[in-house]
Amino acid sequence: MKLGELKPAVKNVERTRVGRGMGSGKGKTSGRGHKGQKARSGGGVRRGFEGGQTPLYRRLPKRGFTNIHAKNYTEVTLTMLNKSTSTDVTAETLLAEGIIGKINDGIVVLATGKLEKKLNIKAVRFTAKAKEKIEALGGKAEVI
Repeated sequence: MKLGELKPAVKNVERTRVGRGMGSGKGKTSGRGHKGQKARSGGGVRRGFEGGQTPLYRRLPKRGFTNIHAKNYTEVTLTMLNKSTSTDVTAETLLAEGIIGKINDGIVVLATGKLEKKLNIKAVRFTAKAKEKIEALGGKAEVI
């Protein structure tokens, strides 16, 4: 590397000044072309505008219903609970151990897989089979 080969870390690009005479290359119409909606100040169209034609989002039928009061639970299987190091398992301990990514509105324990150790689990909901499997090993399934 030589002194003459040094270049600045960031290119210093000046912003283009439009409407400053024909010699600048961006004079007269200032790069907007001639007339038309996009040439006017404040001109242009909103997202989804189709030139006055009924837009696609209005032509398509609306179906279904979204319940704004619906609860979003994080599902936890018995196989996932085997990875837990603590004996008293809560949503917070599962999150801290990295077994779940988000708590949402609480956790629901599903009976998928096989539980291999005695655990005291606190959750919002348990499936009947999951509760059965937990208590069969001498653990506790506590609903909070």
